[in-house]
Amino acid sequence: MEETPAALTRDEREQFLAEPHVAALAVDAAEEGRAPLTVPIWYQYAPGGDLWIMTGRDSRKGRLIAGAGRFSLMVDRVEPTVRYVSVEGPVVATLPATREQLVEISSRYLPAEKVDGYVDFAWREHGDQVVIHMRPQRWLSSDLGGF
Repeated sequence: MEETPAALTRDEREQFLAEPHVAALAVDAAEEGRAPLTVPIWYQYAPGGDLWIMTGRDSRKGRLIAGAGRFSLMVDRVEPTVRYVSVEGPVVATLPATREQLVEISSRYLPAEKVDGYVDFAWREHGDQVVIHMRPQRWLSSDLGGF
């Protein structure tokens, strides 16, 4: 029997998105002759809720997201099976970032012993940051299983 790719269930895709993958963020570049901006980014998500990212208040991606009012994230893996989740939706809030949020998202991606040093550096050097909340609206997902 030949195996075929399968879309993930709602629970599977939400749990997968909740794992600490580095996402590819894409947003319309809104400029003639430019493709959408696509960059790697850390994010935070809990199943059933909104997701959020942190970026510079005056960053290109922040400005483009503000103009478009929406963006998408895609996360993937290759082990133990090839799996991906892509989610797109509207921005539902943009708020000034707090140091506590920087600690939270840094703790998701960095070893515990690196978090304080990184947070001190980023809070001092990255300038004003905002947290952009997105409500997942459209999902694409697949697991290639035994291929």
